[in-house]
Amino acid sequence: MQSWLTMTAADLGRGIGRGEIDPLTLCQTYLDAIDAHPLRDRIYARVTHARALAEAKAASERAKSGHRLSLLDGVPVSWKDLFDSAGTITEAGSKLLAGRVPDRDAVVLSNATAAGLVCLGKTHMSELAFSGLGHNPSTATSPCVNDESAVSGGSSSGAAASVAFGLAAAGIGTDTGGSVRIPSAWNDLVGLKTTSGRLTLEGVVPLAMKFDTIGPLCRSVEDAALLLGILEGNPAPDLRNAEVEGLRFAVLKNVALEDIRDEPLNAFNAAIAKLREAGAIIDEIDVDEVSEAMPLATCLFTTEAYGLWRDVIEANPDAMYEEILMRFRLGQNHSGADYVASWAKLDALRARYDAAVAGYDAVLVPSAPILPPNLDRLEQDHEFYLTENLLALRNTRIGNLMGLCALTLPTDTPSCGLMMMCPPDMEELLLRLGAAVEDALR
Repeated sequence: MQSWLTMTAADLGRGIGRGEIDPLTLCQTYLDAIDAHPLRDRIYARVTHARALAEAKAASERAKSGHRLSLLDGVPVSWKDLFDSAGTITEAGSKLLAGRVPDRDAVVLSNATAAGLVCLGKTHMSELAFSGLGHNPSTATSPCVNDESAVSGGSSSGAAASVAFGLAAAGIGTDTGGSVRIPSAWNDLVGLKTTSGRLTLEGVVPLAMKFDTIGPLCRSVEDAALLLGILEGNPAPDLRNAEVEGLRFAVLKNVALEDIRDEPLNAFNAAIAKLREAGAIIDEIDVDEVSEAMPLATCLFTTEAYGLWRDVIEANPDAMYEEILMRFRLGQNHSGADYVASWAKLDALRARYDAAVAGYDAVLVPSAPILPPNLDRLEQDHEFYLTENLLALRNTRIGNLMGLCALTLPTDTPSCGLMMMCPPDMEELLLRLGAAVEDALR
């Protein structure tokens, strides 16, 4: 049973289908592991024992009768604490929302329940999802699986930790500027950033709705594909017979490789070498539109975030972590005219970017230019916090600004990921490419 805690969601589902794994026993195994874990309260905000066991019991009965709802029927997963779940406190990691209890599930959670997934509970996160580090003194800071004295990445910090520490078969998170991909990369997981608008945000506490996206953090590309299908209520993308040989990739040099630390750069170069050995054609390119887009992020992200949360924040600013409060308040510095002009410029840059990379199957960059920072230093050094937070999100933000879908895969180096980016609404292609690259990197 202990091996169940490290198996992919797909393998657990196949075991259930073969009658080798009972969903109720599987659920209890996960709940026992959660309750016994010394870091439990830094990973889970709330564990929904009663809901999980009831859902697992129903999945067990379906498995015995041969009426399973999906391949993942009976598989236990965690949910970031900004997905509404009926009757369960959902606070988005903020004291501003203390005691908030939704009366219905988020649509994506309803879709997952309809496919038989078992909800283990809600995981900790950066306050209101506005940080790539995952440090949250207002609630709890989740640890990195490779260094418990470091942060796990944010804002889906607990989601990543729940999977990496064997306390969930997969985690469901959100990504506005890198919040699925950073914690996935730092905890050696697969993380999928979907295209904005592909998955409904109904019942999800927002940060910046034109950039907010939903995606899984999991142990394989196959899991990511299955979970994408379940979350949107569609068949999963077909990953069969995916191969690297003959694929054309572009390595983005400008922005993504600037000021990068040695470990992530070396890990990225080693991964690129493996892909070349497997027969991929890889060019190094500069795309000026990316450099032009990066300065727009401050206006676009902070203006929307502050516009959504201003009244709530300013009614009780002392309830917030100071670093996050300051970041929200940057939105005060931009006018409506600034915001409209920035979007007009970004839309033009997106079109030019798409044309510049149209001849490639995907664009490749290191998932993060830094390793997970030390928690104590983040707490004691304001300038270090600012520098590391901005660097952590820099490469992932490229995908959000350009409106892309993106996938991070683990490399041989702990806490160093390889990120692949494809055009909007091309998740099926991205996941097929990801399956091929995942195989080559092994």
